[in-house]
Amino acid sequence: METTLRGVGVSHGVAIGEVRHMGTAVLEPPAKQIPAEDAEREQGRARQAVEAVAADLIARGNLAGGEAQAVLEAQAMMAQDPELLADVERRITVGSTAERAVYDAFAAYRALLAGAGEYLAGRVADLDDVRNRIVARLLGVPMPGVPDSDEPYVLIARDLAPADTALLDPTLVLGFVTEEGGPTSHSAILARALGVPAVVALPGAGEIPEGTVVAVDGSTGEIFVNPDEEKRTRLAAEAAERKAALAAATGPGATSDGHKVPLLANIGGPADVPAAVEAGAEGVGLFRTEFLFLDDSESAPSEEKQISAYRQVLEAFPEGRVVVRVLDAGADKPLDFLTPGDEPNPALGVRGLRTLLDHPDVLRTQLTALAKASDGLPVHLEVMAPMVADRADAKAFADACREAGLRAKFGAMVEIPSAALRARSVLQEVEFLSLGTNDLAQYTFAADRQVGAVSRLQDPWQPALLDLVALSAEAAKAEGKSCGVCGEAASDPLLACVLTGLGVTSLSMGAASLPYVRATLAKFTLAQCERAAAAARAADSADEARGAAQAVLSGE
Repeated sequence: METTLRGVGVSHGVAIGEVRHMGTAVLEPPAKQIPAEDAEREQGRARQAVEAVAADLIARGNLAGGEAQAVLEAQAMMAQDPELLADVERRITVGSTAERAVYDAFAAYRALLAGAGEYLAGRVADLDDVRNRIVARLLGVPMPGVPDSDEPYVLIARDLAPADTALLDPTLVLGFVTEEGGPTSHSAILARALGVPAVVALPGAGEIPEGTVVAVDGSTGEIFVNPDEEKRTRLAAEAAERKAALAAATGPGATSDGHKVPLLANIGGPADVPAAVEAGAEGVGLFRTEFLFLDDSESAPSEEKQISAYRQVLEAFPEGRVVVRVLDAGADKPLDFLTPGDEPNPALGVRGLRTLLDHPDVLRTQLTALAKASDGLPVHLEVMAPMVADRADAKAFADACREAGLRAKFGAMVEIPSAALRARSVLQEVEFLSLGTNDLAQYTFAADRQVGAVSRLQDPWQPALLDLVALSAEAAKAEGKSCGVCGEAASDPLLACVLTGLGVTSLSMGAASLPYVRATLAKFTLAQCERAAAAARAADSADEARGAAQAVLSGE
């Protein structure tokens, strides 16, 4: 019997296939005492397992590249955390086996993070995965991970760790569904980068029996369990039609009446550039530079290393636009040498630009490296600061850029409601705005972007969020400046039309989403986009806003 479930669609496309569940290891080792003379041997086993898991995560990251590499290297740093390892060795000294000591030490650290109000929920999930991998190695059981299969399948899991998602084989994994996660979780972002249809935040997905045929619509978030032949045929036809439309849509982003909307790519480093170029990106709307800083938790990368990485990206877009976000450290991206480790509420503490202003030498080195990397290149470099709260923040950043001799446009990210509400004031100091809708939603609704239980409030269709986007775009237009969107909202083709109607001047997204957005935008006039935007803002919920915009654009 066919049933329909609905989660949160986070990666476009339709997948039809049999269910396979994520494998798990025997994760809780027995609690037994060891004699004192075995302690040194057990401590050695623990250290070896930690190093082996860290090396495996780094190797997976090197294979995956891009954003996945940064995420996996952060996990490797977790595995090698000296405080955690010291706790493991202490527990072995008083009689625990290596595997039990690891299990208990990680459990204690996990409880500490969870007790911080779940602001670090994303790190807790990653921590669990690291623990499971170390314990599995010590127990000699298979690593938790993607099931072995010779036939293509739809993967279902409670959640997908970055180490698993990064190396999914799209020829075998047709799509995936998770019970937890949100639209801006690591798994969702990596799914979009892979171009694999995905639905997250679907409670009860794990109860779908192994081998059941399901159809996953990554655009709508719908899961059709045991779809009949007619439903399968219809979904396959829609997918084929969508694929044909994508192939036909080429060139710069624009509405059907010629209103230009540059379509840019979000990248995490040089490894992401080929996919962006192949997808026809007109430049880079968000170059996340954190990947460079995750290589070494003890110090910032040298100026020379930064120049090399930046130049690789800048050279790939001659005459194009490349928008670089300076280091966004803090909260779920801590760096030992830079961010405080004892904040009770890190997401609302010293992060982003606040961190850099507290460490002006780090900011100065990065800006100087960008200035030298762009020297002599025809690229249009723009540099922006994360977590700008007001005009004072914007001025401090612009002043630092000028002091570093940077010949580029200086901009501010709008991720805090205050920056949207006072956008004209902020624009007195900078030349453009870029809306980070992931964090803007988080701070507007007090809803942690890594917590699936509040995914309803992370939905970028929320009318209150659209109001803040409109305020920012209107302020930029009044000042004769640009206002782009670089958050995940831009990757939704329908929402991209609404953002255009709100006055946004460019859209930046993962490379896999570019063809979908380009094809959809080309179907409608600017006036239609403006009417859809007005209808969405008049709604009272995200679902109503989405439906109202769809009705306008479909002519209903």
